[in-house]
Amino acid sequence: MSRIALGIEYNGNNYRGWQTQQPGVPTVQLEVERALAKVADHPVSVICAGRTDAGVHGCGQVVHFDSDAVRDMRAWQFGGNSNLPKDISIRWATPVADDFHARFSAFSRRYRYVIYNHPIRPALLAGQVSWQFLPLDVPSMREAAKHLIGEHDFSSFRGVYCQSKTPVKTVHRLDLFQRGNLIVLEAEANAFLMHMVRNIAGTLMAVGTGKKKPEWVAEVLEARNRSVAASTAPPHGLYLVGIGYPQRFILPQEPFGPAWLPQDLNA
Repeated sequence: MSRIALGIEYNGNNYRGWQTQQPGVPTVQLEVERALAKVADHPVSVICAGRTDAGVHGCGQVVHFDSDAVRDMRAWQFGGNSNLPKDISIRWATPVADDFHARFSAFSRRYRYVIYNHPIRPALLAGQVSWQFLPLDVPSMREAAKHLIGEHDFSSFRGVYCQSKTPVKTVHRLDLFQRGNLIVLEAEANAFLMHMVRNIAGTLMAVGTGKKKPEWVAEVLEARNRSVAASTAPPHGLYLVGIGYPQRFILPQEPFGPAWLPQDLNA
């Protein structure tokens, strides 16, 4: 029995999230497992690094699975892709040690929330970005984001149906970049609560539009009450872009996505 890790990219618009649900519900996991099963000639069950919600995209998702089928890595990658829909792609495949676990071996997750800030809604990027027609004050959003760095109880940013055992998470990085009409929120933490990044994005946009002051975010955090924060931002601006693993697990590295963003964001 061998353990294989894969890097997965997907457009989440046509799926009800990553995780397999009841029959008839389209999910990314279901499509990936179906494709790999055809290559392996046996059922395949994959474990992911981070479950994404309906409409959320992935360009740095990592999964692992076990198989006793003898296949080279090109077969898993290209054979898998030949059986996948066009909005899901296996970016790489590599053998890993038996103690590698896509979820539990990870020490960090990295997301990007992409906002198109312009009075007119986007056409070519529809479904790929979140649209905010009101002007956003990025320096004020940066100032507000500072209150969320570090270890905190993020109950105010937690989704109602979150199943995490604890609301305490450690945010390592929360930066904002602007390139023309695109504003990118870069968030990295040891782990995230359900809807946490989207709730942070919605709250920071409330500051950016001038509805709230930057220091209000500290009050929201301290309240530990979801009802005091801003509305949840739409899912289609969110991308899972990277997973951090110990160096002993030598996994292929690709630039942080999405691919159409300026590469100078990839620090």
